[in-house]
Amino acid sequence: VQLQASGGGLVQPGGSLRLSCAASGFTWDYYVIGWFRQAPGKQREGVSCISSSDGTTYYADSVKGRFTISIDNAKNTVYLQMNSLKPEDTAVYYCATCWGLIGRLGPYYWGQGTQVTVSS
Repeated sequence: VQLQASGGGLVQPGGSLRLSCAASGFTWDYYVIGWFRQAPGKQREGVSCISSSDGTTYYADSVKGRFTISIDNAKNTVYLQMNSLKPEDTAVYYCATCWGLIGRLGPYYWGQGTQVTVSS
């Protein structure tokens, strides 16, 4: 299984970014993919997650109303649209399978991280 993340960068507070995660190598009928993030000195936290089978989603309270996760099953790609970004959103964002965030069981796979920095 490979997860290829892209789309991070530097943005001013209030700005937007879109992260992409291209998935390949899955051998089961559906997948559950999303994003975790880790800021310096803080624990890793689940940000958002989506199921390819039924579209079930999860959002951390800190991003609800600002972030939107979506999936293009034809491209096996998950997107995270991040709007109204705040300095506290600054972190390394990791694409990963995220079964536990929506109450399901499955193996965890991790992609490489992509840096998101929100600063003026």
